[in-house]
Amino acid sequence: MAEEKKSYHRGRRDKKKKGGILSTLVLIVALAVFLVSGFQLFQIFSEYRAGEKEYEKIQQLAITQEDPDAEGGFKVDFDALKEINPDTVAWIRFDEPSIINYPVVHGTDNETYLTKTFEANDNKLGTLFVDKDNTGTFKDKNTFIYGHNMKNKTMFAKLMEYKEKSYWEKYPYFYIYTPDGQEHVYKIYSAGIVKDTSDSYIKAYNTDEEFEQYIALTKEASLYDTGVEVTKDSKIVSLSTCTNVRDDERFLVHGVEVETKETK
Repeated sequence: MAEEKKSYHRGRRDKKKKGGILSTLVLIVALAVFLVSGFQLFQIFSEYRAGEKEYEKIQQLAITQEDPDAEGGFKVDFDALKEINPDTVAWIRFDEPSIINYPVVHGTDNETYLTKTFEANDNKLGTLFVDKDNTGTFKDKNTFIYGHNMKNKTMFAKLMEYKEKSYWEKYPYFYIYTPDGQEHVYKIYSAGIVKDTSDSYIKAYNTDEEFEQYIALTKEASLYDTGVEVTKDSKIVSLSTCTNVRDDERFLVHGVEVETKETK
């Protein structure tokens, strides 16, 4: 009986010891996962902040007059921008969301600027860029500009505000400035979620009828009716970003040019 009791107690001690070791291992693994995850988050936010600082510096350098209501309006120093990046073709600005206030480039492909900033640094923020198949002059029937939907709400993330018609009603315009001294004013006529393979990404129209069909398609894809007139003679700009919901979804905002003004 005494031996049985000793054996029983030894078994319990062994079980406790094994349980303690297992608990310790679980804690060590959990701590390791926590530290790795924390380091990865630190890297991500450090990268985001580096990108934000770069674009803040570019804004301070390039925007020579920030108040659009002042004499001469909003002004951009394109000479300074082109010294940094010869691919510069425009500057885009919204009244609201005012965070969309960036240079726009036009490269030879649609990949480079997904992960390169305006100053060619590796960064997930990338750069707003015109589709490689466009001329980059904003004289095409439809010019596409791509930008990321960043979790820190930079680049084109704030375009998602246009999911709500009430937001569009307050801020229906955006502005594109070009090196030739022109301010192009666009009124948003469509905002909607589409597949990345959608015909909304067609850029070439052989006839006026094809372009009118495209306009009808984009209006149909809109989340709400804006009532904005777009004709076969119009020039439009299409702003594209991810939804961050599905990999094959995009949020497209289409604006029609309603005015062009000299800024020099």
